[in-house]
Amino acid sequence: MIAHRSLLFAPANRPAIHSKALASGADIVCLDLEDAVPPAEKSAARENALSFLSDAPGPERVVRINGLRSADGLRDIVALLDARPTGGTICLPKVATADEVRMTSDLIDEAAVPLRIAVLIESLEGLHNVAGILRASSRISFAMFGAVDYAAELGVEVEPEPLFHARTTLVHAAKLAGVDILDVPCLAFRDDVAVAAEAEMAKALGFTGKAALHPGNVATLNTIFSPSAQEIAHAEKVVELFKASPNGLAVLDGKLIEKPVIRSMQRILALRDAQTQREG
Repeated sequence: MIAHRSLLFAPANRPAIHSKALASGADIVCLDLEDAVPPAEKSAARENALSFLSDAPGPERVVRINGLRSADGLRDIVALLDARPTGGTICLPKVATADEVRMTSDLIDEAAVPLRIAVLIESLEGLHNVAGILRASSRISFAMFGAVDYAAELGVEVEPEPLFHARTTLVHAAKLAGVDILDVPCLAFRDDVAVAAEAEMAKALGFTGKAALHPGNVATLNTIFSPSAQEIAHAEKVVELFKASPNGLAVLDGKLIEKPVIRSMQRILALRDAQTQREG
């Protein structure tokens, strides 16, 4: 299991900050070739990204390419595959259909490189097709909600109430597919209270993590999306009771512990182990 509590974006056209991003403590560092890079700088930014994807120790390394329905996006994916990376993840923005994921997976297979895929759901069509998108390839590492583009297309503000349906639909589809799902970055990234409040809300809805625009947000996200010591202790107790049960049934404080609860407790312990390995 890989911990996906925090994702830090870094513009691919600013190589001077890439090492700082990798040292930020984020579980995922994503070089951005799309929104953060002006059209005139996309070619140079692409060159900066070619050596970034690897299986090096530390955070999961991701490159967000331009959309596959654009010439820049096609150039991005061909260049990254031709560089033959030893690991990492290609992030697909504005995914609208499962075909985009299948095509990317087929290209990775053809290149015979060990890359994963991340998908951004940020359109009405993407949300409508999200269940199929998230089950389109076994290479999918995680998904993320692109709330700004989605809200613009829907014609609403980037606020919790009008985006509640989108968030719960995404979480439902992600859980069904067994894929981690991250929430959009907090736009008020200099406001620690706002960052924490948005992260708590996302966690309550079932998100496994949240993206960030500034390294100063990473520690807050890692703390909020990590199981607490109390949650870990409870999970350990429940799992031990279940293992010790001769008939596959466990009772704690007079209440029957059923298999879905066991799976939830096992996920908490797996996340604990992943965090220990990541931070150790």
